[in-house]
Amino acid sequence: PPPRACATLLPPMKTYRISQLARAVGLSRSTLLHYDRIGLLSASDRSRADYRIYTEADRRRLERICQYRSAGLPLADIRALLATPGKPAARLLEKRLRKTSEEIGALRGQQRLLATLLRVAGRKVPPAVDKNMWVSMLRAAGVSQPSMERWHREFERRAPRDHHGFLASLGLSESEIARIR
Repeated sequence: PPPRACATLLPPMKTYRISQLARAVGLSRSTLLHYDRIGLLSASDRSRADYRIYTEADRRRLERICQYRSAGLPLADIRALLATPGKPAARLLEKRLRKTSEEIGALRGQQRLLATLLRVAGRKVPPAVDKNMWVSMLRAAGVSQPSMERWHREFERRAPRDHHGFLASLGLSESEIARIR
């Protein structure tokens, strides 16, 4: 899985030491040292005691690196993206998007195969989207309870058999399906 997104825990500051910057974005100090070794993120300055000093521009660059890592881009592609904005960068992002789509397709194929194997073994296949997820997605989209009820009534009126199949695909029991219909 791609790395998690970097957090921003500290408000913007004028400068950061390596540990402060690492903490600010939720990475380890060793990750920043690695980024320095490979030339992805270098400190803009050094203190008298030879500590790395990072600027706001360095912090913003690190946040972009984290964003690209969260999108699943390898470090070599991130270096290229940061070095050459514009069309070359867009091509790299398009390439990653195509690869992600292929990975999703492969995972869906695995999901279908696993569901088939479970059915062959006589096991019930859990729904990909259950009632709770469906309702939470509708609520997140701003759909109110009365609107959800109107949607179900309209679905039932237009395609009762499909409405029943949809409700069953959410893993609902026949009694709950009857109540909703």
